[in-house]
Amino acid sequence: MSNSKVVYEGWMVRYGRRKIGRSFIHMRYFVLETRLLAYYKKKPQDNVVPIKTFLIDGNCRVEDRGLKTHHGHMVYVLSVYNKKEKYHRITMAAFNIQEALIWKEKIESVIDQHQESQAANGNKFHSFEYKSGTDNGRNGSSSDHESQFSAAEDEDDSNSNLLRRTTIGNGLPESVFDWTKELDSELVNQNSNNQAFARKYWRLLQCQNGLRIFEELLEVDFLPKSCSRAMKAVGIVEATCEEIFELVMSMDATRFEWDCSFQYGSLVEEVDGHTAILYHRLQLDWFPVVVWPRDLCYVRYWRRNDDGSYVVLFRSREHENCGPQPGFVRAHIESGGYNISPLKPRNGRPRTRVQHLMQIDLKGWGVGYISSFQQHCLLQMLNSVAGLREYFSQTDERTTAPRIPVMVNMTSVSSTSKRSHKLHSSSVHRSPSLDQIQAANKNAVLMDEYSDEDEDFQCADQEALPSTIEVEDKRAAYEEEPKEQIDLSIFSGNLRRNDNDKARDCWTLSEGNNFRVRSKNFCYDKSKITAGKHLMDLVAVDWFKDTKRMDHVARRRGCAAQVASDRGLFSIIFNLQVPGSTHYSMVFYFVTKELLPGSLLKRFVDGDDEFRNCRLKLIPSVPKGSWIVRQSVGSTPCLLGKAVDCNYIRGPKYLEIDVDIGSSTVANGVLGLVIGVITTLVVDMAFLVQATTTDELPERLIGAVRVSHLELSSAIVPILESDSAEPSKS
Repeated sequence: MSNSKVVYEGWMVRYGRRKIGRSFIHMRYFVLETRLLAYYKKKPQDNVVPIKTFLIDGNCRVEDRGLKTHHGHMVYVLSVYNKKEKYHRITMAAFNIQEALIWKEKIESVIDQHQESQAANGNKFHSFEYKSGTDNGRNGSSSDHESQFSAAEDEDDSNSNLLRRTTIGNGLPESVFDWTKELDSELVNQNSNNQAFARKYWRLLQCQNGLRIFEELLEVDFLPKSCSRAMKAVGIVEATCEEIFELVMSMDATRFEWDCSFQYGSLVEEVDGHTAILYHRLQLDWFPVVVWPRDLCYVRYWRRNDDGSYVVLFRSREHENCGPQPGFVRAHIESGGYNISPLKPRNGRPRTRVQHLMQIDLKGWGVGYISSFQQHCLLQMLNSVAGLREYFSQTDERTTAPRIPVMVNMTSVSSTSKRSHKLHSSSVHRSPSLDQIQAANKNAVLMDEYSDEDEDFQCADQEALPSTIEVEDKRAAYEEEPKEQIDLSIFSGNLRRNDNDKARDCWTLSEGNNFRVRSKNFCYDKSKITAGKHLMDLVAVDWFKDTKRMDHVARRRGCAAQVASDRGLFSIIFNLQVPGSTHYSMVFYFVTKELLPGSLLKRFVDGDDEFRNCRLKLIPSVPKGSWIVRQSVGSTPCLLGKAVDCNYIRGPKYLEIDVDIGSSTVANGVLGLVIGVITTLVVDMAFLVQATTTDELPERLIGAVRVSHLELSSAIVPILESDSAEPSKS
């Protein structure tokens, strides 16, 4: 690190795209000094050379590039560049908006200091202001094309103060009406003692759930009769603008907690960091037996203003990847969105005014003649402001900033479902088309986004070891490489597999998305993500009983582990031992072709018992069962080696883990409760190795299983081989 003063430092995300069009993110340690911005692979000590440095002077700018998607996860991207050298830049991102805004403010303050010092020396920096066609009267709205400078901008000397520029993507789409302009005009005119102006367009219709509901007075004759007048709800929420904005942008399960009109949402197309096309299903409660459900396809545009407020705008549009859906009537949003603006704190708590406007045509027969239906549904949608207020009022103090929500891609979901029906055609969807690659490269303005220069960088003290990035790349390549399918027909267990949801006394695979595991950034923000694909295939399940405890079941002749070993496959066997007058064992056989060298799972298999006990984790869940059982079992991850006795048996091509549930008093008590009602339960279990360092994250499941309505009578007595040739217990 240089000798200049450190202004700010911390972990951020390096976001970019490779030349083939795929995005990447890497955690990097950024350091802002009075004259430069640099980032490192880890927190720098002594005179460590940074991966990249960027010299800061008065010509530098900070570009807000909005929200970008990486494998469904959203990051807030900033780009720092020099307007004299527009291709010299650093791109950085954060998983929450608050952290990104702090960095933006710090970098801008350093730039301002350089401008002031230059101005004091008589070398004035000229103002740089971009007036887009969407200027809403606030300072410095601009588009992503601002980095393409013109000579006129450099020669403009009319204003010595640099207007702070806020990037708003490619600007407001022409089809989207910015109704917040009216609100700004109202405020201006109210300040001019012209109160009649504000009353000209809106009147208070009613107060409901602590909200003021307004109706637009302006009559329009160009809209169909079925389209309602615009209505808006205004309320106060005790939360920051950023917290509310991130909830409003979410289309995941958290939306069910505050938006009673939400049923489902997904991403159709990401136009840029501020504009996206969304698909949205409404959950309306007006005679649902008679009235068909409604869905929407609309463009959503957002921006952050200089006063800290957020504007989110909606308007319906058609899209080739989001045609009419069977069983739904496609409604039409004429105008809508949120205006989220900060107020002065009260009693130390943040306060925000939230305005939600909606003008919608619900379509369908008779809608224009049944005014109660239109108004009832519209009020239900506007009530989401009250939902936001109650959501935050019932939430404890939030010590960590929330992550930007995950966005499910509609096209990827549909293609995934098609792949499940037609496995051999999956290669068509696996790689991007030439048109997609060319479009991605054409739309990329940031040269820094397409450089992986830090992946080629080696620290002096790390040359003997593979870098974290190399391990990540190998892992990514291994995961994305088309895997040769294992022939499951050669394996068998005495407990049958049945994928029917209503089946009994059977097992099936449990989707990885049913479980949450530590994310890549868990060390910094304690965040978790859905688990995704399993590392190994569950090929068979055995359900045994005997008068004594059954250890080392992998020695049983003809079991799935021995079949896998004969074919050069590697197995991990989990033997869950249930004590009692009759001993039971539930045995799961997970198989893979090979373990990835250097991976956490490989280290677990080859490690000692102490390491294994500290890392082996079980995530339980009871999707179906009585309330008391679900509360007793819970869904909290458990380190098995810390909770119960685990015996590890290492064979040449397998690792067996015998889990003695009876060794724990607590586990035995829960088991006594469960065993009596086991036939009524559906139980999910996921096995994984706990990751504790950044190079081990994110966590991956070894595998997961769902056991449905198990019958004790279906267990069989196994014939185990002699222990004379037993492998080493390690």
